[in-house]
Amino acid sequence: MDSEWQKELAVPAAKLANGEQIAFPTETVYGLGANACDDEAVKGIFAAKGRPSDNPLIVHIYDKRQVYELVSHVGRMAERLMETFWPGPLTIILPVKQGILSALVTSGLDTVGIRMPDHAVALELMRQAAVPVAAPSANTSGRPSPTVAAHVYTDLSGKIAGIVDGGPTGVGLESTVVELVDETHIQVLRPGGVTLEQLQICCPEAQITMDIELLSQEAPRSPGMKYTHYAPQGQLTVVQGEPEAVSAYIQEQLVLYGNAHRCGVLFFDEHEHYESRASLALSLGSMHELEQAAARLYDALRQFDEQRIEYIWSEASTTAGIGAAFMNRLLKASGHQVIKV
Repeated sequence: MDSEWQKELAVPAAKLANGEQIAFPTETVYGLGANACDDEAVKGIFAAKGRPSDNPLIVHIYDKRQVYELVSHVGRMAERLMETFWPGPLTIILPVKQGILSALVTSGLDTVGIRMPDHAVALELMRQAAVPVAAPSANTSGRPSPTVAAHVYTDLSGKIAGIVDGGPTGVGLESTVVELVDETHIQVLRPGGVTLEQLQICCPEAQITMDIELLSQEAPRSPGMKYTHYAPQGQLTVVQGEPEAVSAYIQEQLVLYGNAHRCGVLFFDEHEHYESRASLALSLGSMHELEQAAARLYDALRQFDEQRIEYIWSEASTTAGIGAAFMNRLLKASGHQVIKV
């Protein structure tokens, strides 16, 4: 017997199956989903987001067995990664089986990124729709990704067929994307909810490499590699250095800009607070628990927009654990505007 929440998914699932676009929660961020096998449905994703068509989409599945219907080869290391991290925030780039998925999903590449989200609502929605679902983040392209349904409504209301509200997401940053160069080398194309340290524990014999930027002019192999992402409307600067020096620099900037402009700060709880001088100062949580910073980042950037903040300074974190993903998104949001003090 289906529970009430499962019954409520029948209508959005039918819309997904019939080629419409539905936003839904995952454990990372809200996704904008469409039938990955339907060209017109996938076109609707690009149209709603204003997303460049040469930016490939991740395909979400609800059952691991679907992988073998969509790709031509799954090696031993990929099997191990799926067994360890699925469902979860890991996207694996695999050779696509021709003639099943829309070519718009892969942007003409011979590979596709696939993941199985760790969210009961997402899995049930896709199970009822019974199709693989192409789903980038459910935001206007370039804006901070949505971590609550209200963010989706702000960006996409009137442009899509529906929004499934599953409450706040957990991880708050997009999935880790990996490509298996061979059975001994994992290339991280985008850091995310699965950390490099976790990948190394899973595959101790593997060489794991990551170029955080990968700003090549070639067709991007993974979402989030080519275009400016996550940016607030105000000018964001990342400040790196010892806490005292970082604090002093930010305080100086608030004195310089604060009288004539609306200024914002992102800070860690262990460091100096800025509420007295900033128009809006938001905590990232503890610098020793960067999962908090990851979960709060996008919502904070949207709050700055809501408050019409013109200049924003953010403290930097380490790149250990999920700090790699946090700093990756923060640097992209700032357009790599970094001050070292």
